[in-house]
Parts: sequence; C-alpha cells; structure tokens
Amino acid sequence: MSLKNWAANGWLKSHKSSPQEVRQLLLMVERDLCDSQKENVSADWRFGIAYNAALKLCTILLYAEGFRPEKNLAHYRTLVSLPLILGPQKEDDAAYLDVCRTKRNIVEYDYINGVTVDDAEELIGFVQVLQIEVLGFLKINHAEYLP
Repeated sequence: MSLKNWAANGWLKSHKSSPQEVRQLLLMVERDLCDSQKENVSADWRFGIAYNAALKLCTILLYAEGFRPEKNLAHYRTLVSLPLILGPQKEDDAAYLDVCRTKRNIVEYDYINGVTVDDAEELIGFVQVLQIEVLGFLKINHAEYLP
C-alpha cells in the first residue's frame, strides 16, 4: 500500500503545504515536548501533550509528501501512515502510536489516571527520537520546509 493508494481509497486528500505551515507545526512540537516534561502536570496530561507532539510529527510527514488525512479517522490514518513514509521498519512504531491514541482518548474523555508516569515518560522519549527522524527525513527529502 502507498499514500497514493490511500488517496485513491479516499483516506487522504492532496495537500499543498507551505514552509510556514510546516515550521509552525515544528514549533508546536517543540512547545509540546517542553510542556510534556513539566513535573507539576499529571501523567495523563503529560501523555496527552506528548501524543499531540507525535501526531504533529506524523502530520508534518504527510504534509511534506503532499497529503492530509480525510476527517474520518484522521488521527488514526495520520499515525499509521508512518511506515508508508519512513519505511516498513516503522510498522511497530505506528502500532505503538495507535495504542497511545487509544490511551489518550481514554484519559481525555473517559477517566483519570489511565496512564502512569512511566507511560508518559516512554512516549516523551519516543517522540524525541521521532522528532530527530522527521527532521532528518525533511533535510534529505524536503529541505524547503526546514527553518
């Protein structure tokens, strides 16, 4: 499967991003990573903030490749597109992010204390690594989006 196949299925739409749009998303990732590490915030909220950073990084990848998700299942499709862009070695990472999406929904909408401090720390560390990978991908494939 490819992004073009996903677009043909109606799961993605064409999207012409601008350097300013991607740079704003990169700034949001920086902000979210910083905020997610504050110790006076609940584990649930830290996890949610780190999840938002991961989602933005995957959004940046989609935008750079010329797509955006359809509204139906937008978060899911954005996250699981990771291996279509960065390669099949990212299948496990996409599956992990989908589990995080479900956990984030639980702590956002259903009940508190749905994640542990360790869960939040694990996701924060994951996002820090993903950020480096996304920046590397942009540098090689879409340098026009970098500051």
